This record gives sequence, C-alpha cells and structure tokens, in this order.
Amino acid sequence: MSATPASKRASPVRYLAMAVVAGAIAVAGYFAFNGQQRVPDATFTLLSGQKVSTADLKGKVYLINFWATNCDTCMQEMPQMVKTYNRFKGQGLEFVAVAMNYDAPMYVANYSETRRLPFKVAMDDGSAAKQFGNVQLTPTTFVVDKDGKILKRYVGEPQFAELDQLLEKALKSA
Repeated sequence: MSATPASKRASPVRYLAMAVVAGAIAVAGYFAFNGQQRVPDATFTLLSGQKVSTADLKGKVYLINFWATNCDTCMQEMPQMVKTYNRFKGQGLEFVAVAMNYDAPMYVANYSETRRLPFKVAMDDGSAAKQFGNVQLTPTTFVVDKDGKILKRYVGEPQFAELDQLLEKALKSA
C-alpha cells in the first residue's frame, strides 16, 4: 500500500475553507435571486365561490397568507393581519387569506364570518400551496409588489414593524 505524501492530502482546514466558500456562494446566490422570484399563476376560490387569480391582482400590492383554523400561530397573528390590512387598504393593499386544503370549509367560513375578516378568504384545493413553493407550514405569507415580484416570504408570524415598512415602500412605488 502506498501512502499519499502529506503535501498531496487535503487537510481538514482545507475542507473547512472549501465548505465556507461554498456556503458563502450559496448565501450570495440566495440573496441575489430571492428577491427576483415572480408570483406564480394561481387562482383562488373564495368562500363566495368567486375566483380571483394572481393575474387579477397584477398592478396591485398584495399579501397571500396561507393559514389554517387549527394553527395556533395563525390564530394568534390573524387579528394583527386584520389591523395591517385595515391600515393599508386605503392605499390600495389587497389581501387573500388562503385556507389550507386540510382545513374544514365550515370552520373557515365560521371563523371568517364571526371574526368579520375584511379581506378575501379562499379555500385551497392544494394547488395554490403547491404553486407557491409547496407551502406546508402555516402561517406562510407572501408580500407581492405591483409587478408580481415576491418581495418577502414570511414563514411563521411576520415581524409586523418590518412588514409595515415593506408595505409602505411598495405602496408608495405602486
């Protein structure tokens, strides 16, 4: 058995350095392309039976919020989402709350009616969640600008001060 000279063997430090460089490239790529993601062509069926699509929302700033009535974090954030919508709707903000396909329609309708949700509420058949990157965790909220660019994706409850600033900026440029 012949031994490889020490000068030819990759040291653990060298592997670590290569891993750090690869990680840095991945992070840079994520930030370079993350803000460039376009909203998918998706159609939502509202509780009223009416359909609304991302194409219908083009030219507007809007939020798409995937949620479920059995999601504690969703229930916790919903009153703040209502406040956010009410604060910005006069400036043109649109909002579609998309209930996950495993949520019982009667629970969604009851919650929407008793809480008087002021925005569009839709039931997903599973296709919208798939089109938005296979959303499985709730709540997941997308902030979309007037050109259909996804500005931010929040998994979990947003930092509402940050969300407000993002909405103010997007609505001013709209």
